[in-house]
Amino acid sequence: MRYNQLGNTGLFVSEICLGTMTFGAAGEGNIWGAIADVDQKVADRIVERSLAAGVNFIDTADVYSFGESEKLLGQALTNLGVPRKDVVVATKVYGLMGDKPNDRGASRGHIMDSVEASLERLQTDHVDLYQIHATDTVTPIDETLRALDDLVSRGLVRYVGVSNWQAWRIAKALGISERRGFARFEAVQAYYSIAGRDLERDIVPMMQEEKLGLMVWSPLAGGLLSGKYGPGAPGNGEGRRASFDFPPVDKDRAWACVAVMREIAEKHGTSVATVALAYILAKPFVTTVIIGAKRVEQLDQNLAAVNLKLDTADLTKLDEVSALAPEYPGWMLARQEAGRRPEPFQPKA
Repeated sequence: MRYNQLGNTGLFVSEICLGTMTFGAAGEGNIWGAIADVDQKVADRIVERSLAAGVNFIDTADVYSFGESEKLLGQALTNLGVPRKDVVVATKVYGLMGDKPNDRGASRGHIMDSVEASLERLQTDHVDLYQIHATDTVTPIDETLRALDDLVSRGLVRYVGVSNWQAWRIAKALGISERRGFARFEAVQAYYSIAGRDLERDIVPMMQEEKLGLMVWSPLAGGLLSGKYGPGAPGNGEGRRASFDFPPVDKDRAWACVAVMREIAEKHGTSVATVALAYILAKPFVTTVIIGAKRVEQLDQNLAAVNLKLDTADLTKLDEVSALAPEYPGWMLARQEAGRRPEPFQPKA
């Protein structure tokens, strides 16, 4: 297990982050009924196995099973007697947590109320990384950033991050934080997979320029890239995708990727899912890959990705089958940049 610097901080996090969206069971009639199915006993085992494998980074959110995920995680760390300093706990705020007008969003009021509730559920006095879970088009960015900065000043939060924002909005927030002396975003949590590399167009270049960490969510595209789905799949494709088809993925593109990954998996004697994760881990701009599990056996398969080193031929095949179509202004920038650097001077004979 490797440890990478989170953004422009001195904090190191494991290349695998345990995601806890599967913790809890919120019942029928909402998305958590299709995703979450882990009780306290299993949560304890999953957390214990992750820590034993070298994972020191765990991500959750207040909205996961409406707070149940945070509760199960907090209790698991207590049950296992994990020293607080040995684990980096990340959670998120924004999602709908009640039926009142101010029970969601990134307003100062909702952030202040939510962090206290999260700390209580997690049984801790601070959150290592507090993330805004979604874009709030109502609340001014300044208001959100000031609230987060106050939490850092009070010691309730150590670092702040953002999830599912556009590149321009993140850049704007960074500029505001720099001008006003606020704690800045240090990490971006975003969807990225071999079948969905859109992040590389704008967000990745911005992150590299600004020294932000990348936390990848759904690297298997909601299980679509696990090898259980598509032409030639060994099973009937049961799983989360059968009842919750998310995130959106071009299926033809995904099946082409799976076909190549299946060949590479056979070559290395491993699974399609392990290859999909290893491909994302091989990207130099990725700080950590978030993996979730409902069973310890599933967790072990995902953890195996850290030991799979894809060779140059493997990576080339995967890059080619998943390459993004040229898009403006990218293709124009590439054209105009060609020949911009002078050729080395060659003295005349």
